[in-house]
Amino acid sequence: MVNFWPKVVRAVGAPGRATRRLTHANGADRTGLGRLIELTAAHSAGDALITVSLAGALLFRLPVGQARGQVALYLLITMVPFAVVAPFVGPVLDRFRSGRRYIMAGTLFARGLLCWGMAGAVHSSDALTLFPSALAVLVLSKAYNVSRAAIMPSVLPADIPLVTANARVSLFALVSAGVGAAASTGVAALVGPEWVLRATMPLFLAAGVVAVRLPRHVDSPDVEVEADEPVRPPRWRTTLSVGQVVGEAMTANAAIRVQAGFLVFFLLFLVQDHHLHGLAPEAALTLLALAAGGGGLAGAAVASWSRSRSPLLTVLVTLAVTTVTTVAAAFFFSLWTALVVALVGAFGQSLGKLALDAIVQREIGEEVRSSTFGVVETLLQIAWVFGGLLGLVMSLFTPGPAGLAVVSVGLAFSFVWLLAVRRRRLATVTPEPAG
Repeated sequence: MVNFWPKVVRAVGAPGRATRRLTHANGADRTGLGRLIELTAAHSAGDALITVSLAGALLFRLPVGQARGQVALYLLITMVPFAVVAPFVGPVLDRFRSGRRYIMAGTLFARGLLCWGMAGAVHSSDALTLFPSALAVLVLSKAYNVSRAAIMPSVLPADIPLVTANARVSLFALVSAGVGAAASTGVAALVGPEWVLRATMPLFLAAGVVAVRLPRHVDSPDVEVEADEPVRPPRWRTTLSVGQVVGEAMTANAAIRVQAGFLVFFLLFLVQDHHLHGLAPEAALTLLALAAGGGGLAGAAVASWSRSRSPLLTVLVTLAVTTVTTVAAAFFFSLWTALVVALVGAFGQSLGKLALDAIVQREIGEEVRSSTFGVVETLLQIAWVFGGLLGLVMSLFTPGPAGLAVVSVGLAFSFVWLLAVRRRRLATVTPEPAG
């Protein structure tokens, strides 16, 4: 009995030590990348807990028709203000680059407090409190993502490329989100989604403390502007200011996000309306969620492998694979092809976004990098919401193949147009003379 408890402690701590060895490998412990990976994993787990709680409150407690109305209202409320608020996040972060750790910590602390408020709103069915709080949580989550992406080059070890570092962060974030979603689903079924939200508060508060303890070199000196220097227009006013390469990658990712948002709500309500036959609705939804999670993990794994590949070429290949799979699913529509297209769609969303992040981190200077990521997050969020609304509406009128055919046409048009733009851009590049 004397030696029993030390063995238990070692067995319980073994997964944590193994995880720490993975997050701190290849010099990540010296630069701060390992701590940033762990912080982002906690951030993603908290977001997963919130998502499961809101899904339980908005969908599965309501009839299908009423759930459609609640989801549509939620999408509209999140899209319209987000398009106005989010572009200001990046310029603010660029202006206060010397306090990035504290800004990241502030987003985590604020989300923790909002979770406690949302728990009360879910318990009392107070939509007037729940929807604005959910919007604030979404904006703060994007602000964290913008900050995290902007500081990645400052914590990058010498022997790890940007795409690989982004993929490592994404892999741990996806795993923690999956674990959090699975655990919160069980807790929500036992005691209700409001208790999941209450349990999320201490997670965010602890993550905020970790954010403050990030290395000091994460913060960059603010750029002082001379009094006689002309005022420049904000970079977020137009996506054309980010350059052709970044613009092409953003367009491809936006097309993939439209398809991803469409699939989430289109397939969800097809299952709820019993249009996808073969399995019980609960089993079908579980398999779709597993397919989406597996696709995201596969995308991050491929991104970590493709360290020598061109990020823009990776984005275009990802869009091509997503388009071909969606076209095939439209012709041979069933529950099993829906699972395949959900897996490939999540794969494309993950891999395309990681490649886009690497392009922005490489092509855009630090003084406007947060602003550019603000533009990226805004565009992708609007694209996802547009796809979600399209999927929600089309689930009312079509049992499946026609909806996927509409999305296939949009994806094919985007891919062909981007190929033409890339060809014109490469044709205008003047080769350097030999010698």
